[in-house]
Amino acid sequence: MQHNENIVWHDHHVTREERSNMKQQTPCILWFTGLSGSGKSTIANAVENLLFQRQKHTYLLDGDNVRHGLNKGLTFSEMDRIENIRRVGEVAKLFSDAGLIVITAFISPFESDRNMIREMSRAGEFIEVFIDAPLATCEQRDPKGLYKKARAGEIKDFTGISSPYEAPSTAEVHIINDNISIEDAAQHVIDYLEQNNYI
Repeated sequence: MQHNENIVWHDHHVTREERSNMKQQTPCILWFTGLSGSGKSTIANAVENLLFQRQKHTYLLDGDNVRHGLNKGLTFSEMDRIENIRRVGEVAKLFSDAGLIVITAFISPFESDRNMIREMSRAGEFIEVFIDAPLATCEQRDPKGLYKKARAGEIKDFTGISSPYEAPSTAEVHIINDNISIEDAAQHVIDYLEQNNYI
């Protein structure tokens, strides 16, 4: 994609730091990744709720919700999946620039895609949260009935079945979501934010 030389970045008078100070938090991007059915969205929602109770300023970007609007025209081809993640990364950066703690819940199966977001983010801004649940557990939960459809051949390139999931090797937060409560899992993320002075 070519960059138009007639487009010039316009600096704002109000800085990211000033917005952050007003909100009394360090903005960041909590990037939840994991298989479908691993509990990403459930735990992400619980984290946002805990932050809201502390009067922190947040916004949650969920994979399915984003495809209803911003990424409505994108398919599940490899190229469109990369573009889906790239767009979400750019939106997350804007929200973080506004001083928010941004929470995203996306399978984002490829390490290269997640690294792309890490590299476009500021130092310390991108926090990878790996919700690690065994495939058998995710398939047993199957909240949207997608594994059943994938096994029946109704969904092509389904992550974990006919398309790979590349587990993070250096996630800042690694939660094994098997025999753990939603509350405990969410608290694990909050503990990380506290220990690293984001909140």
